[in-house]
Amino acid sequence: MTKNIMIVGVGGQGTLLASRIIGNAVISEGHDVKISEVHGMSQRGGSVVTYVKFGDAVYSPVIDRGEADIILAFEMLEAYRALPFLKKGGKMIVNTQRIDPMPVITGAMEYPENILEKLSAKADITSVDALSIAKAAGNTKAVNVALIGVMAKNTEIAYDVWEKVLRETVPEKFLEANLKAFKAGYEL
Repeated sequence: MTKNIMIVGVGGQGTLLASRIIGNAVISEGHDVKISEVHGMSQRGGSVVTYVKFGDAVYSPVIDRGEADIILAFEMLEAYRALPFLKKGGKMIVNTQRIDPMPVITGAMEYPENILEKLSAKADITSVDALSIAKAAGNTKAVNVALIGVMAKNTEIAYDVWEKVLRETVPEKFLEANLKAFKAGYEL
């Protein structure tokens, strides 16, 4: 049986690091893993999407509409855009942070209102103020790891496995803040 995790955010939020952390954790549990990155203008705050698929044997990293078991959304509008990919009965973990895309910044479009309410009406979502968790941990860039902590609590992978993977994957100078952010997300 294959599990599909879709990670969505904007450039600079650490979606690629998040996919490596999750991929390394499931590899350590003996699963076959495929990771794919799909990103647009990531350097300029554009959408970034990564896929992590794992199971006994995985042949393609791509996750199609209606196939994601879990969507980790680092920003609310990106969560809303990703909703069609969530499978029936899937789970979405959404950071409550708002990052305006360029069309909103330039005034060409308006940021949609009540995104969390719209998502809740259509899916099983957990909304998390991951930015506050990251700030409290000492690094605002640890939003990604805080959200992984929330997700990890509901996996069969033990806490110490996640911690070991974080120690092996996160650069040393950011490690302590990320360990704190992970723990805070895990204990939510």
